[in-house]
Amino acid sequence: MSKLATNVANEPIPVDHKKQQRIAGISSVLGSTIEWYDFFLYGTMAAIIFPHLFFPDQDPYIATLLTFSTYAIGYIARPLGGIFFGHLGDKIGRKVSLIATLVIMGITTILIGVLPGFSTIGYWAPALITLFRFIQGIAIGGEWPGSVLISMEWGTSKNRGFMAALPQIGVPLGLILGTAVTSLFIAISGDSFQTWGWRVPFILSLVLVILGLVIRFNLLETPSFQKVLTEKEMPKLPFISVIKDYPKQVVSGVLSNVSSDIAFGVFAFYTTTYGINYLGLDKSIFVNSTLAGAIVAIFAISITGYFSDKINPKKILGFGNVLLILWALPFFYLLNTKSTGLIFLAIIIAFIIHSTMWAPLAPVIAASFPAHLRYSGSAITFMFRGLIGGGFAPLISTYLLHTFDSGYAIGVYIIVAAVIALFAIRFVDVKYHKED
Repeated sequence: MSKLATNVANEPIPVDHKKQQRIAGISSVLGSTIEWYDFFLYGTMAAIIFPHLFFPDQDPYIATLLTFSTYAIGYIARPLGGIFFGHLGDKIGRKVSLIATLVIMGITTILIGVLPGFSTIGYWAPALITLFRFIQGIAIGGEWPGSVLISMEWGTSKNRGFMAALPQIGVPLGLILGTAVTSLFIAISGDSFQTWGWRVPFILSLVLVILGLVIRFNLLETPSFQKVLTEKEMPKLPFISVIKDYPKQVVSGVLSNVSSDIAFGVFAFYTTTYGINYLGLDKSIFVNSTLAGAIVAIFAISITGYFSDKINPKKILGFGNVLLILWALPFFYLLNTKSTGLIFLAIIIAFIIHSTMWAPLAPVIAASFPAHLRYSGSAITFMFRGLIGGGFAPLISTYLLHTFDSGYAIGVYIIVAAVIALFAIRFVDVKYHKED
């Protein structure tokens, strides 16, 4: 059934709401998949290629620290991207911001794929990889909140939680795609993976970017943003308004969700480094087990997103943190057995637990802010949570392992974060606002 809406010029246009809802859902999942495919490629190569390619003069421990420092740079840039694209998203529109983030992410990923190593251009190599990583972080800072909002705001009162969770599926999909392509070119290139094989997955992202842009150009602005335009509720500086008027939502949103990002930084990224460098196992075990975990996560996120419309997402988020506390130490116990089957089991269960926190995260954060500040509020909250959590998780894990010579120290780190999250969840205020 068609409805009348307005475009940015306030002219009435016919809108098929169900069709736009489908396009918004597909766009959010695909866009998130592309962004995280690009982002995860870096995480994978940071574990198996970049220490030798960009920091060859350092001992293995220092090279790993430097590589994960450039990984953290991407998270440091996220709040800046969140502020910038949040401003655009609340002032100009969700669609414009989402197209820009996709183009930026695609270009920088291709540049990483063609970047010469230290042996060719010297210190320009680590300098440029750090710059490209920083730009990637800026793009991610605007992509996630935009994907969540454009999906959630095209949803209805009956499925808004599920629609908000749809972009979360893009994370395991991006991980699956990135891992699968990496595994494929490890097999194809063999010993040449260190020289040219690792570059192809980065360059192939161009195909995904073009596909994502085609879909996003067919998407209209959301009814919530159209109403904001009509009622002229557009703040001059959305970032300042969020900090001034909604500090409780920002702080509680950051602290209640930081554990999920720390857990993912360890489960999806650092586990590979832990397995290769500490346990002395083949990287394929961890690449394949991570792939299996991501496949299971797609279904776990979908199911959890569905129940977020039936159960308060705060309760689901709290339940996920309790499970995380219970699993943090057994996770490393199973890894330490060096049994391929038990390693697969540990990582798959870890991904399921993470999914129970990851799916409700979107409605918990986005539904805490009114429409005219929702892009900025969501971006600021999500990105600062990521900076404190996942951005430094591999780096802190590397330090803890080096200091205590035990993966259990990393498990305690995860538990502390989950306890903090359980406390902060009490102060989260999840509600869908009247203007929607």
